[in-house]
Amino acid sequence: MSGLIGQMLGKVRIEERLGEGAVGVVYRGRHTTLDIDVAVKVLKLEHHQSNDKYYHERFRREAQTAANPDYS
Repeated sequence: MSGLIGQMLGKVRIEERLGEGAVGVVYRGRHTTLDIDVAVKVLKLEHHQSNDKYYHERFRREAQTAANPDYS
């Protein structure tokens, strides 16, 4: 996954790896249009290539939780 550093994902340039969990890897990115730092979580390669829906669903639920403004 470190191969993502320096890459563009949409309008976000991946700057550095911040951490890793069971399902994904979190990076600090820079949104090139808005000129702001953003967090980008990417599903781990072994889960991305897997047909195991458990990891895909867990990743989606984590994203929904993080996007919830009431999340603390």
